[in-house]
Amino acid sequence: MKQFIDFIPLILFFIVYKLSPRTVELAGNAFEFGGIYSATAVLIGTSVLVYGALLIKQRRLDKGQWLTLACCLVFGGMTLAFHSETFLKWKAPVVNWLFALGFLGSTLVGDRRPLIERIMGHAVQLPEHLWQRLNLAWVLFFVICGCIQLFVAFTFQSIWVDFKVFGSLGMTLLFLIGQGVFLARHMHDAPTGEKPKD
Repeated sequence: MKQFIDFIPLILFFIVYKLSPRTVELAGNAFEFGGIYSATAVLIGTSVLVYGALLIKQRRLDKGQWLTLACCLVFGGMTLAFHSETFLKWKAPVVNWLFALGFLGSTLVGDRRPLIERIMGHAVQLPEHLWQRLNLAWVLFFVICGCIQLFVAFTFQSIWVDFKVFGSLGMTLLFLIGQGVFLARHMHDAPTGEKPKD
């Protein structure tokens, strides 16, 4: 459910982007609706609404949600202020690279456990070296995703929004399937901490 909620602003951004630009009157003012700039405004507005509602309901947001919201406001705001989609093209790569830094830096701060262990450790038990390997896989995934998104955004400009929505989702699903296979292969290595029953 949480993952779907995080995708609501992106899905609405995509829908508005695909609309043919048209003039819409609202409260006596004329606005252009459809295309990149109105889609960016919708992305910012829905992100504030969705994450604001989550903050009110849960009384907190995950660090990743704060990061996503902040980048949406900064890069989306700059896109609208300077009327240049270049800023928005940098949003996804920067978010991915910041997530990579978070996973990489997690072993250097606090209790020095890999971030993936902090996230999944309550549900899965693995030896320390496997947590380290899985954490490194997440670092590489986010670095590669950021590079691919940047390449597509500035090389294949006619499809970069399609890729931003569906390509990113596809890469994430493939990676999660790979992670599931990895975890299934190594679950027997996990210490259970329980003595076998007689």
